[in-house]
Amino acid sequence: LASAQVQLDTITYNAAISACAKGGRWDQALKLLEEMASAHVDLDTITYNAAISACEKGGQWHQALWLLVEMATAHVELDT
Repeated sequence: LASAQVQLDTITYNAAISACAKGGRWDQALKLLEEMASAHVDLDTITYNAAISACEKGGQWHQALWLLVEMATAHVELDT
């Protein structure tokens, strides 16, 4: 995403991760999550939910559980 001429913020990344979830690209969703953290972009509940959804659709339950732990560690509010 860095080469695109768009503002790289939480909303932009969330949209990209959601698109990955819809396209079955759980691996790319996790790469974007890592990119966000490296770029010091805030990860929120929507970010994690989209990444968890991507993992779920890709059958990557262990990655989805890891993301739940990461969410709690980062003190991001869990969705009810």
